Amino acid sequence: MNDALQIAATGMQAQQLQVDTVAHNLANVNTLGFKKSRVNFHDMVSRMADQSIARQAGLPLDAATQMGLGVGVAALSRQFDAGELRKTESPYDLAIQGEGLIELQLPDGTRAFSRGGTIKRNAEGLLAMSSGQVLAGAIHVPEGARDLSIEPDGRVLARLPGQSRPSELGQIALVRFQSPGELAVLGEGVYRATERSGDPIAAQPGDELMGALRQGHVEASNVRMVDEMVGLMVAQRAYEASVNVAKAADEMLGMANNLRK
Repeated sequence: MNDALQIAATGMQAQQLQVDTVAHNLANVNTLGFKKSRVNFHDMVSRMADQSIARQAGLPLDAATQMGLGVGVAALSRQFDAGELRKTESPYDLAIQGEGLIELQLPDGTRAFSRGGTIKRNAEGLLAMSSGQVLAGAIHVPEGARDLSIEPDGRVLARLPGQSRPSELGQIALVRFQSPGELAVLGEGVYRATERSGDPIAAQPGDELMGALRQGHVEASNVRMVDEMVGLMVAQRAYEASVNVAKAADEMLGMANNLRK
């Protein structure tokens, strides 16, 4: 009977995490470049069952040698499905049409990655994300440069003072990962590689699977409101079912405690 209470508790804990994850996804439905999360569950089989029960039920012994003790969380993964590209006409908005990520450099010198967003010219004259991370390659935009242009192949062009034709200022390179869902989230649409994500695979924009850069566009969140609301209802019903199991187990324990000779 205590097993039933424990199993119900694992179910409630798992569904609470599912509800928290759905709530986080819904809260970021309008966050540009946001990638939704998904909870993966697995069953918990951890101890030997009483084989006498299998004999009484006429079941093969190998069919009841282990007893499940609830549900656990296998992983909390991030889904890197592409979001809708929205046109903004701003030359400082940048999106990727494909699987690639833009490589960034953090203040401590380590590498980070982003799906794009709004860029700017920082105090040192380098192209950086609006949140402050500098684009890899140290692309310098001189003071007074005009008509900043980012080509689909990653070339950054601008007209410098005293010049009539645009000059190439640098190259934005893209990378991709075998398992992008395993990237560590740093916030503000910035990610860091992990052992599970693998090492970044570098290539030029426009290469196979990498995608091309789109200036004047931003990537919307890949959260689908309908899917999340359905997931929320399913999690709520599953939580309710676990609560009912706990109530039934408690009532049966109460009956056992009230037995009289």
